Amino acid sequence: MKKTSSLISFLLILGIVYWGFYDLKPTSSTEKALEKKGFYMSKALNHLRKISTKTHFVGSKNHKEVQNYIVDELTKLGLEVSIQTQTAINKKWVAGTTTENILARIKGSKKGKALLLLTHYDSNPHSALGASDAGSGVVTILEGVRAFLANGETPKNDIIILISDAEEIGLLGAQAFVDAHDWAKDVGLVLNFEARGSGGPSYMLMETNRKNSKLLNAFLEAEPNFPSANSLMYSIYKKLPNDTDLTVFREDGDINGFNFAFIDDHFDYHTAQDSYERLDRETLMHQADYLMTLLNYFAFSDIENLDSEEDSVYVNFPFIKMLTFPFAWVTALLVGAILVFLVLLFFGFSLNRIKGKEVLLGFVPFLASLLLCGLLSYFGWELLKVIHPQYNDMLHGFTYNGHAYIAAFTCLNLFITFKIYSYFSKLEKPTSLIIAPIFIWLIICTIITFTLKGAGFFIIPVFIGLVILALAIFTNLNSNFRYVLFTILSIPTIYIFAPFVKMFPVGLGLKMLVISAVFVVLIFGLLVLSFNHKRTGIIIKLSGLFCVLFFAYATYNSGFSVDNKKPNSIVYIQNSNDSTAYYGTYNKTLDAYTSQIFDENSVKGSIESAETKSKYNSRFTYHKKTDFKNIASANITITTDTIMGKKRFLEVIVSPERNVNKLEFITKDKVTLHQFKVNDALVLKGKNYTVNYGTFLIYHMANSDEGVTLTFTVDKNEKLDFILNEISYDLLTNDNFKIIPRTDEMMPMPFVTNDAIIITKKLKI
Repeated sequence: MKKTSSLISFLLILGIVYWGFYDLKPTSSTEKALEKKGFYMSKALNHLRKISTKTHFVGSKNHKEVQNYIVDELTKLGLEVSIQTQTAINKKWVAGTTTENILARIKGSKKGKALLLLTHYDSNPHSALGASDAGSGVVTILEGVRAFLANGETPKNDIIILISDAEEIGLLGAQAFVDAHDWAKDVGLVLNFEARGSGGPSYMLMETNRKNSKLLNAFLEAEPNFPSANSLMYSIYKKLPNDTDLTVFREDGDINGFNFAFIDDHFDYHTAQDSYERLDRETLMHQADYLMTLLNYFAFSDIENLDSEEDSVYVNFPFIKMLTFPFAWVTALLVGAILVFLVLLFFGFSLNRIKGKEVLLGFVPFLASLLLCGLLSYFGWELLKVIHPQYNDMLHGFTYNGHAYIAAFTCLNLFITFKIYSYFSKLEKPTSLIIAPIFIWLIICTIITFTLKGAGFFIIPVFIGLVILALAIFTNLNSNFRYVLFTILSIPTIYIFAPFVKMFPVGLGLKMLVISAVFVVLIFGLLVLSFNHKRTGIIIKLSGLFCVLFFAYATYNSGFSVDNKKPNSIVYIQNSNDSTAYYGTYNKTLDAYTSQIFDENSVKGSIESAETKSKYNSRFTYHKKTDFKNIASANITITTDTIMGKKRFLEVIVSPERNVNKLEFITKDKVTLHQFKVNDALVLKGKNYTVNYGTFLIYHMANSDEGVTLTFTVDKNEKLDFILNEISYDLLTNDNFKIIPRTDEMMPMPFVTNDAIIITKKLKI
C-alpha cells in the first residue's frame, strides 16, 4: 500500500480531470433528450450541409443563395420574412457594406420587450465555408424555432429572429439593425450563437452595461443541462475589445444578452476547413441545448428588467453544475482565508506539526517549479517554431497537433514538479510543504480582489487547502488513507481548474502554454500532501514517458495532409501610377505552391501601402517584381468640389471597372474629415474623423453595390494624399494569370487578403 498510495492519488486526479472536461458539454446520448423537446439533429445537419458547401461571404454569388435558402426555410415555418437592406459603417475600424439582414417575428400574447435570437449567415472572406462560424448558429435557430412552433404554445413575449449579415467584416448587420430598424427598440434580451473553432464546449458569456446577477440568475433558472461558464471569462471579456454582433446591441442599444460560443479546434476557424464534416456534433448539440432551454424559458418569463446593480462570481462546480456568490463576498472571503491561515500557522508551530525552517524551505520547490515550468513552456514553444517553421504560417497560433503539445507540456510540467519535490521528501515535517502554495494562492487572490473580482472563485482552492492543512495539523490519520482523502477533498480544485490548462492555449494560441504551466504548478501545490514524495518514482517515470510519447506524436503529425491543410498565399499587386507590379506572400515557409512565384531572387519584406487591413496586422514576408498586366482600375469621378469660407466640400464616386470585392482607402498624411458619408451612411454619427496615417475606410462590395460614393468636408488648406486599393479574390481564375492551383493538402491562408489582385493608385483630389 505504501508503494501505491501516491499512484492511487495520481489516478484519482486523472479521473477528476476527465470528469471536469466531461461535464462541460453533451455526449451523443443528449440527442434523445433534444428530440423529446422536438429538436432533431438530423434536420439541423441537413440545413448545415446545404448552406456550407461553398464560401458565402458578402458580395459572393453563394451569399445570395444561402440567404434565399434561409428565407425559404423560415417561410415554410409560416413566418413572414423580410430583408433589411441598409448601408452600415462600423465605428471601431470604419468598415462598411450594404447589409442584407434576414428578419422574422413570432408574436407573443402580451405587449412588452421581445426576445431576439441572433446569429449571422455570412462566412469569412474569402475561403471559409462557415459551417461552424456561424452556420451552426443558423441551423440551431432554424431547427429550434421549428421545434418551438411545433409545440403550438403562444409565447408571452414576441420572439424576433435576426440572421444578420456582414458580421465577419465588422458586425455590420447588427449595426444596421440597431441603428435603423424599428424593431430594435423592442428588444429586451438577445441570445447570440457564435463560433471561433469547430468543436469543444460552448461557453456562455454575458454582455451588459451594468452588472450580471439578474442575468445569471435567469440563465440558471432556465436550467441548461451543460452550463459552461465562469466569471473570470466574463471579467476579462468586459475589459477586452469585443467583436461579436451582441457587442453592438450592448454598446449602441443598451441591450443585455448572452453569447454562446465554442473555441476548440481553433485551427479550423475562418478557413476552408470550417466544413460540415469537421463540426463536432456534440458541440452542435450543446448549442441546441442552450437554445431549447433558454428559448422556452425567456419566451414566457419577464425580460423587462434584467439590469442589475450587483455582480456575481460563478464557476462550474461538481455535482451542482455551477457555484455562485456575490462580488461583495470576495473581500470577506479573502480576509477570512488569511485569518484562518494565520490561526493554522499558529497551531502548526505550537503543535510542532510544521517547522519554520522547513516552511521557508518549502518555497524553494514551489517557486522553482513555477519558474522552471513557465520558462520551459515559453521557450519550448519558441524552439518548436524554429524546429518546425511551418507553424509560423498558422497565424492564429494553434496548430493541428496543438492538443498533443498541450498534453506533452503538461506531462513535462508534472515531471519537473514531481522531480523537484522528490528532492525535498526527507523533511521532518512534510506538512510544511503546503504552506508556500497557500501563501502564493493568497497573494494571487489579493491581487484578484482589487483588480479582477470575476476570478474570485480562486479562493475556493485556498479554503480546500486550508482544510487539508487543518487535518494535517490536528489529526493523526494513517498516511496512506490521508493521501487519498486529501485527493478527494481536492476534487473541486481539480474540477474547476483543469479545463483552464487547455482553454488558454486553445483559445489564444500555443504561446499561452506558459499560462497552462502556471496552472499546473498552482494546482499541484495544493495537492502536495496527496503524495508521498519518497515514493513518486513511478509517477515521475510515467510523466516523463508520456511527455516523450506526446512530443513524438506531435512531431509525427507536424506536417500537413488532406485533412490538415497547409495555409499559403499569393497576391498580385499592381501599381497603376508607376506601371509596376509585384507578387507578395505572407508565408514564412515556402512550399510547392508559393515556390512557383518566389525563389532566391525574391525580396524579403513588404511593399508600401500594398497590404490590406488584417486581423493580426500581417505583412508580406516576400515580394517579387513581375510583369505589369495593366488591369483596369476604377473610374474616379469628382462630382462636387466646392470651397465655402474655410471649408472644402467634396463628393467622390468610385466606380470599379471589374468585379471588385473590397475597396480600401488610405491616407498618407494626417486628415480630418467632417460629416463623412459613405453611400449616404453617416460615419461615426457625424463626428469629426481624424486619421494620422493609414487606412481610413474599408468598403466591402455587396451584391447590390455598383460603386461607392464618398462625401465629406475638409479644411480648404488640408492636403489630401489618398491611395485606393481595389481588391478582388480572382487571382486563380483571372485569364491574365497562369498560377498552378493548390494541391489537396493546401488551402488559402486565413486572416489575410489572399488569392487576390490588388490594384493600387493615388486619388487625384
